[in-house]
Amino acid sequence: MQTFIHIEDFRVVADQKTMDIVSQTDSDTLNSAIEFAIDEISGYLRAADPAKIGRQPYDIEAAFSATGNDRNKQLVMYTCDCALYHLIAKLPQRMGFEIRQLRYEQAIDWLEKIQAGKTLLDIPELQADPEAQTPIRWGSWQKNKHDY
Repeated sequence: MQTFIHIEDFRVVADQKTMDIVSQTDSDTLNSAIEFAIDEISGYLRAADPAKIGRQPYDIEAAFSATGNDRNKQLVMYTCDCALYHLIAKLPQRMGFEIRQLRYEQAIDWLEKIQAGKTLLDIPELQADPEAQTPIRWGSWQKNKHDY
């Protein structure tokens, strides 16, 4: 299964001790943490109100199916931070949890700024379906002038 995040991506946000823990984690647990992080981030990116922020919603599928250098670097970094936060939270004595919690909170703050339209993300936006038509018609009749 091709994933958005690879083990090498964690090296940017984690020290060697954390990387040892990650590399010892079985692949199912690691993949679950990555999938959970992607779902969590997707929820923030989908929740943005287009009318409020003045742009189309992001194409989540396109953003997380990108590979290699086509991936958004910040999105990769914050996805790794979220996945590590969830992996480390289950460790005995929560070793190294403070830095993971700080980085996770920074990721959530960044996602909330995107959601509010204060920060833009360089990923594709959803394209409107040109054949889709709204079933609602709005407007009014011409104004009547009854001056006698």
